[in-house]
Amino acid sequence: MDTSKTLGMTSAISLATPKASDLQHTRELEEYLREAQMFETDEEMNHRFEVLGKLNNLVRSWIRDVSINTKNMPPQIADTVGGKIFTFGSYRLGVAGQGADIDALCVAPRHIERSDYFSSFYELLKEQAEVSEMRAVEDAFVPLIKMKYEGIEIDLLFARLALKEINDDVELQEDSILKNLDEKCVRSLNGCRVTDEILRQVPNRESFRLALRAIKLWAKRHGVYSNVLGYLGGVSWAMLVARTCQLYPNASAATLVEKFFLVFSKWTWPAPVYLKQPYDAKLGFKVIL
Repeated sequence: MDTSKTLGMTSAISLATPKASDLQHTRELEEYLREAQMFETDEEMNHRFEVLGKLNNLVRSWIRDVSINTKNMPPQIADTVGGKIFTFGSYRLGVAGQGADIDALCVAPRHIERSDYFSSFYELLKEQAEVSEMRAVEDAFVPLIKMKYEGIEIDLLFARLALKEINDDVELQEDSILKNLDEKCVRSLNGCRVTDEILRQVPNRESFRLALRAIKLWAKRHGVYSNVLGYLGGVSWAMLVARTCQLYPNASAATLVEKFFLVFSKWTWPAPVYLKQPYDAKLGFKVIL
């Protein structure tokens, strides 16, 4: 690892590498977080992976059926249109704890409409024995279907891309993917795009993840982990920890937790926290700075 490498819009505050005591504190921090159930078990991890695989297969099967039966597409073409489930949020960041839900996104090709998702796909989910406590929230700022799949809570968003096919290797990070999409689809894609960009902007993902687990636990125990109640949500906390990582790129996770409180206790609020230079992709959407 290049210990001189920095990310972000400013230079690092310190490039110091961890001392033996810092590494010991990090080991103790990880042990404490495991006792606090901030890590999912191997069994949970495998179960979530299996559930996402089943959901992905269900999405692909549904898109094929709609393509043939509703869109009058020849079966040999419908076999190639694909479809894919993406994850975002804590699961995608790699910081899911025990009992955590999954934020996911159903990505469909251009001929599949949002109305199809909230009608035929919703009905298909209702038929699945593994699905319970399901409800559609169509009028939300980011429309979604909420459910439990084999006991795992899942918030499933929908976006259709301006593509004929959604292959397994489709990427969501290029700005060109947003062309010719409505605002609801752009908002739905935002979670995946932001999550992946956060990971790209941290110099050491392992240290970032451990520090973020610690800050999440602190925020939850202090009752300030909730954007619904006017505090910060998961993405916002992740961005603050990521900025701390940029300022101390070689620090251990335990040191990052300490520096997190130092940095943001002295921050000149309401000055924004940037991980990279903002830019306008010139796609006609509002850019809020």
